[in-house]
Amino acid sequence: MSTEPQGVLITGGARGIGRATAEAFAARGANVAINYFGRQDAAEETAAACRAAGAADVRICQADVGDGAAVRAMVDELRGAWPRLDVVVNNAGYNCPGKLLDLTEEAWDRAFATHVKGAFHVCRATIPWLAETGGGNVINLSSVAGLRGLPGSVGYGTVKGALLQFTRCLAWEVAELGVRVNAVCPGVIRTDFHAAMTPEQKQRNLEQRIPLHAEGQPEQIAQAILSLVDNAYITGETLTVDGGLSMRIC
Repeated sequence: MSTEPQGVLITGGARGIGRATAEAFAARGANVAINYFGRQDAAEETAAACRAAGAADVRICQADVGDGAAVRAMVDELRGAWPRLDVVVNNAGYNCPGKLLDLTEEAWDRAFATHVKGAFHVCRATIPWLAETGGGNVINLSSVAGLRGLPGSVGYGTVKGALLQFTRCLAWEVAELGVRVNAVCPGVIRTDFHAAMTPEQKQRNLEQRIPLHAEGQPEQIAQAILSLVDNAYITGETLTVDGGLSMRIC
């Protein structure tokens, strides 16, 4: 068994769930790569937190995951720095709320480019390396919006649903390489993503829609990701972490 630190790449790793996941792997002594698109300041703050948590090495990588050339360059740079890659977390996201007639084509295309095409580019660039390492893990961050029909979420729900099917199909394709592919579906998590909700929406969620009557924390999603990485007999699955939100009828 290799004594080299695990290599972990997290897209959209500068804030929220991405940051919590980066810190969780850092606490295990991993090499951690934090991909970001626009917030270098947040990426640098997360990198500092990962170093303090015990990461063997920390890299920040600016790249638009919707750009295949940029993703390949990012992965090539990591290959030159690390001996192995063990975990890829596709967490980069773009919110496109609104009903169909209110959505612009630009927002629709951007959502697909980030969530679906981004996972496509990252997996194509990293799976050969994961296989060379002896097998590894891909974790795709979907959402309860990809499991259920939600008003005003036709764009976001569609891309998150597509990401779940991508997860299942890819898991079949790469199992023989020793690579496992799973998805996590967070519910209402206390991040910037949900900060735009009105106090009335938050109260309704807590009182009527979430059986545990609490928002989730980014660290709880990071724990779910670690559990999928640790269990070598799980692939092609979706782990929902939502306080019971998605089991409700209304």
